[in-house]
Amino acid sequence: MTSVPVIGVDEIDAAIDRRGAVDAITSALRDGVDIEADAPRLFSPLDSGEFLLMPTQSPEHAGIKVVTIAPHNTARGLPKIQAWYLVFDAATLSPLAILDGAHLTTLRTPAVTAVAIRGMLQADPRGPRGGIESLAVLGSGPQAEAHVRTLVDLMPVGAVSIVGRTPDRTAALVERLRADGIAAASGALEDVRAADVVITATSSNVPVLGRADVGDHAVVAAIGSHGAERRELGADLITDADLVVEARASALRENGNLLQALDLAHGRTATQPLTNLGELVAGAFVRRQARPAVYTGVGMSWEDLAVVARILSSAHRADASPRRGNTDVRN
Repeated sequence: MTSVPVIGVDEIDAAIDRRGAVDAITSALRDGVDIEADAPRLFSPLDSGEFLLMPTQSPEHAGIKVVTIAPHNTARGLPKIQAWYLVFDAATLSPLAILDGAHLTTLRTPAVTAVAIRGMLQADPRGPRGGIESLAVLGSGPQAEAHVRTLVDLMPVGAVSIVGRTPDRTAALVERLRADGIAAASGALEDVRAADVVITATSSNVPVLGRADVGDHAVVAAIGSHGAERRELGADLITDADLVVEARASALRENGNLLQALDLAHGRTATQPLTNLGELVAGAFVRRQARPAVYTGVGMSWEDLAVVARILSSAHRADASPRRGNTDVRN
């Protein structure tokens, strides 16, 4: 049997950087990936937690991310979420590679958010914004850090306020960011109200941000909660904002920020249409004066495959280079 390459953290980082991940997502959207028809994420219960399966396909590849969610692992000193990504040739369904799925998620989630934030800034009714004067991030975990670093790599970013529940973790993140020249500091709710861009990257299942907590022209990206029963944003913020979602189909299946605010079962609807990421990238998003713009995402399967395809392409180019040694990790 032919061995299948295992692409770990170091190999992923050698093949793609944060800007490359943003470009992979943007290119997939501009090339017309059918995000509304993407396969639903599948949850399957286990005795110790649950599986999350994320299958999808493109003309070149088929892929699936297999995620395990073990809530009790944190008490054991183990990761709550672990994942691997399997990618196959689309025509033969022969396996091509196995990738570290957790690192892939940490790379692609902020890349998708960055695409959304950039598009919403460019649609500002006061004129397009090419950078961020002040950024506030609720959360101090890996996704909070990855989002800051991705935005800093993509555009000019001024002051960064980290608003976390755990002072030690917040201080440690601030220190790491400042060590790399990022103007970060521990923040509070008043920093959130004054920020141009606000990101919620928390594990909360109840709202941490309402309409009164953000400015009239703020851009908000909520990416921490997953599932129809969980949300980070209050209903008053969702119903007052101009809304961007990854795709309408996936949002109406499992986006708690949206579903709980709109209460579709009782006929409550958004005051504005839901713009998906493809429409945003195409310039079709319209913002109103003195209204926040909100992006709320839960993660979709096509996003992982877009980044994986770029990683494989980069790895193949590197393999063809005479300067590269035989450093592949294989079973």
